[in-house]
Amino acid sequence: MLNTAELDRLKSILDEHRPLPAAVVTNLQEDLRVRWTYNSNAIEGSTLTLQETKVILEGITVGGKTLREHLEAVSHAEAIDLICSMATEEGRLTERELKDIHALVLKGIDTENAGRYRRVNVTIAGAQHVPPSFLHLDQEMQDLFSVYTQCDLHPVERAARLHVDFVKIHPFVDGNGRTARLIMNLELVRGGFPPVVIAMANRLKYYQALDLAHVQNDYDPFFELTEHLVVESFNPYWFALGLEEQEIQAADQHSSGLSM
Repeated sequence: MLNTAELDRLKSILDEHRPLPAAVVTNLQEDLRVRWTYNSNAIEGSTLTLQETKVILEGITVGGKTLREHLEAVSHAEAIDLICSMATEEGRLTERELKDIHALVLKGIDTENAGRYRRVNVTIAGAQHVPPSFLHLDQEMQDLFSVYTQCDLHPVERAARLHVDFVKIHPFVDGNGRTARLIMNLELVRGGFPPVVIAMANRLKYYQALDLAHVQNDYDPFFELTEHLVVESFNPYWFALGLEEQEIQAADQHSSGLSM
């Protein structure tokens, strides 16, 4: 299970420094936009490097790379911008928001299926789990949103469960993984937490955790991965704010003393 007390402690330290200086916010968002786009697309098979992703987002064409890879980078970055805009609004993810996000993920890549639920059956390469038939898709998504909007969970657990359950349904022909990571981060940011980046290096562990949740209903490995990522996501903020590890630990000791 998630150590929500530790996650909330880190959030409270960050909250004490909000609103963050504009220069800090801009710098963090620019870095995140590149790293998030690179890793999310790399997980799905893109051969772009981190630096190639950066220059493509700056409007420069990279030789030897496909048009699709260029479009995937630009479209994903635009989806992140949409997420940032949506995050300023309170509430939980809606079906309309989900489809708008997915429409950007496949923008210029698959116009016919962008923002539209699949009308064919699909499999997930390498996974034991088989997504439900498209004949049951509308009901599956209605059930997902019904449960999700009514659940009273910690924001990090809710975001993690939404990611897992969304991928289990696999409602789109393509772009499900990137969309899942986008909506998970939308929920994290709306809950007051920084967005996370699932690194390409963790792809196998990430896929295994998803499949375990889908096949055995064991969410703990995915929760463990998510908790680690959320804790890591605070580090760029500590660095930008000039906070040392000792200060973070001191805040923990202070809060522990108050609770005694």
